[in-house]
Amino acid sequence: MAKVKFTAVVADMRNKLNGSVFAINRGGAYVRTKVTPLNPQSVRQVAARNLLTSLAQNFRSLTQEQITAWNEAVTQWQTTDIFGDLVSPTGLALYVRLNANISNAGGTLLTSPPAPVGADALTELSLTATVTGTVYDITFLPAAVPTNHTMYIESTSMLSPGINNANSRFRFIGIAAAAAASPFDAYSFQSAKFGSLVAGQKAYVRCKFINKLTGEVSLALKASAIVGA
Repeated sequence: MAKVKFTAVVADMRNKLNGSVFAINRGGAYVRTKVTPLNPQSVRQVAARNLLTSLAQNFRSLTQEQITAWNEAVTQWQTTDIFGDLVSPTGLALYVRLNANISNAGGTLLTSPPAPVGADALTELSLTATVTGTVYDITFLPAAVPTNHTMYIESTSMLSPGINNANSRFRFIGIAAAAAASPFDAYSFQSAKFGSLVAGQKAYVRCKFINKLTGEVSLALKASAIVGA
């Protein structure tokens, strides 16, 4: 659905409308033809959709008092929309969003809304990968995953060294539990998802911390490495 911001004449327009996509970049506003991506129906995609469906059903099974509490908590969880304006989620959307994050982190689902306290920040990230010794080590700061947090890890397959934007190629490979130390050996995760490392190829990782008690997420950091022999 396209989002339109009106003045006397339209001031801004974003997202999709019929066959067009409205967006903005450094050159200003533009419109392009909408392209529908392939839907591979991967196991991970199906599981993610099933989780969202299950959480929406769970919300409807809460008590009226619990639903009211979620609906009233939304003003504490405002976010900035595409126009830079503050918006509040619905109680249902807030419940699903936080509990989806908690589920991905391996935590216990919430029935009552938490107070926002934030997630600890991931401040540094780097990757070391070599074929010899099957090394796929993620080095990060702080030097261990914080208490009540999980590090959510995404990675890419082996890529050409010339690829500098891998945003569409990240796939979830695993989590590092609280107290897991840096560097974290993610080779078993990487190889299970993408197979063997290839010397001279490039790989990316993207990581973030998830607060298992509230469902809040840190800013994600990315790192890349050319696989050594």
